[in-house]
Amino acid sequence: MQFWTEPQMASIHKMLNPRSIAIVGATPRMQYGGRFLAAALNAKDRVRVYAVNPRYDEIMGLKSYPSVTDLPEAPDVVAIVVRWDQVLDVLQESYRKGAGSAIVISAGFAERGVDERSDLQRELGEFARASGMRISGPNCLGLANVKHDIWATSSSRGASGLTGPIGLVCQSGATAFGPFLVRAVENGIGFSYIISTGNEADLDFTDFARYLLDDPDTRVIAGFVEGFKRADKFLEVAKLAAERGKPIVLIKIGRSELGARAARSHTAALTGADARYDAIFAQYGVIRVQDYDELIEVAHLLAHTPKPGVPGIAVVSHSGGISSLTADMCGQAGLDLPPLGDEARDGINGILKGFGWAANPADVTNLANSESFPQIMEHMINDPRMGTLVVASAGADAQAQQVISQRDHSDKGVVFLWTGSRDAESGLPQLKHARIPIFYTPDKLARGLQSRLAYHTWRERHLADGFAAAPPRTAAQDAAIAQALGLGRATLSESESKQLLAAWDVASAREHRANSAEDAVSAAAQLGFPVALKVDSPDILHKTEAGVVRLNLADAAQVRTAYAEILANAKAYSKALPLDGEGLGGGDAAATLTTEQAERAPPPRPSPIEGEGVGGPASPSASAIVTCTPSRLVSTSLFQNRRRR
Repeated sequence: MQFWTEPQMASIHKMLNPRSIAIVGATPRMQYGGRFLAAALNAKDRVRVYAVNPRYDEIMGLKSYPSVTDLPEAPDVVAIVVRWDQVLDVLQESYRKGAGSAIVISAGFAERGVDERSDLQRELGEFARASGMRISGPNCLGLANVKHDIWATSSSRGASGLTGPIGLVCQSGATAFGPFLVRAVENGIGFSYIISTGNEADLDFTDFARYLLDDPDTRVIAGFVEGFKRADKFLEVAKLAAERGKPIVLIKIGRSELGARAARSHTAALTGADARYDAIFAQYGVIRVQDYDELIEVAHLLAHTPKPGVPGIAVVSHSGGISSLTADMCGQAGLDLPPLGDEARDGINGILKGFGWAANPADVTNLANSESFPQIMEHMINDPRMGTLVVASAGADAQAQQVISQRDHSDKGVVFLWTGSRDAESGLPQLKHARIPIFYTPDKLARGLQSRLAYHTWRERHLADGFAAAPPRTAAQDAAIAQALGLGRATLSESESKQLLAAWDVASAREHRANSAEDAVSAAAQLGFPVALKVDSPDILHKTEAGVVRLNLADAAQVRTAYAEILANAKAYSKALPLDGEGLGGGDAAATLTTEQAERAPPPRPSPIEGEGVGGPASPSASAIVTCTPSRLVSTSLFQNRRRR
């Protein structure tokens, strides 16, 4: 399947490398339209900038045009900062004018959680794809071509001289131009592009990542992601990134239910089962990190150090305590600090002359700030078992220059663990300016080094072996998928999920479904005590939290009691799932949803990841209940309870 076309990439290129920009909704006030115009004007010597607003004749010294139609040329990119209900009209007018791309700053679409606004957002995407005039947004802050100092953004922040080999793509604009930009400036870490994608009505993270794979100035792709619209596109871009040797480093939020809920309300992104993401990232060499600092530090490390020839880490410091803690964190991360060979140990001992300790890690005391330090570093990094040198210190300019010189004359990676003040005016600024990878805590240093080693090890293996390919589906598997889709809802019950998985020969525990307490007792007798009992419903996402699971039921009386309890808890857990009273009271009737309630129940939401790559119908792992849908038959399932030794 072809995911990207040349016209699409050409439209993205115009968006990221514009020769002309029009701002519809420009204003002299420092609101979104005014900030966008002011940012664009910083590049007016290289980019033709047009203000569009019929209320003004002139804005910020520029002629203001009544409409896009009145512009003297078709702009490469149109920034749209108007009311949500005017956006589509402006897009259509811009297309008729011949504009190459659009950035929709305007909010008020799917993130509002209103069907009407979601429908309008879909219209924006459909129009962009049909017309070929591709859009970023809506509900974004724009983007920045940092390497050419063109800031097409409504953010109040900008930065010059921040050029570097990291392409940053964020679904959240305030995150891209907030904490990431601030930390990059503070740490001397440079970007090639900063891109915010917002609600992704058209272009999404994978589209911009695909563009960055072709950009010669981008060596690492960093991202802040709340969810993916198309899993198969993401997997394809991950494969291409591996082939080209451009690591993808991500913060993927949604590890907790609170994070997932916040993401849905923020950009209307759909978060999937987090364990699935971890498995996919591991399989496709995507590096997942936890916070802002770790993202830019790990990306910077990957961009500015070579692939380690051997996995060994050498650590040298002025402090025994610092070096020991650093070694401990490296050990916890699964890294190796090999003992020094005889030549390196004897050479360092000859310099120390009884002071400090020639080992790995090495405590060289005050000689870390002396003319002898380069020889110490040389001995350590030249040891054939060492692939990377870590200097843990906080020296002045002289030490920083020694470390920079060591990096420049070696084919091995050199990394600094800064142990002093982050406001230091000596030493630290030189390291930043020279693009030496810097960490500020031993644990993040260790995780960064482990991520780097794991990535290169993984890539080397996959370049040799290739990616695993799924075999074609059998007729039985196609029939199982059709049966599941024929149910007409976005989720399956546990028993339905297992029926689907069985088509791929995925085994599960022996079980029976029961629609009454007596049925449950009879089934338990067939299975053999002890048993587990749980509600089997497509509507209850978290069974444990709902109190609808009972384990280690040893006899018929316990099964009867548990049956009544879990059905009562199911009713109490969700008032949207009223059940017939007899089933809840311990009687023999099946627990069912009334027809009237079914008609009133809310429509199902889409599953979090679409496409056959992950979580779609073709994936045998797509069995998780992910959303609440109209209630149907709520029954129980019994499993033979086997204790693990």
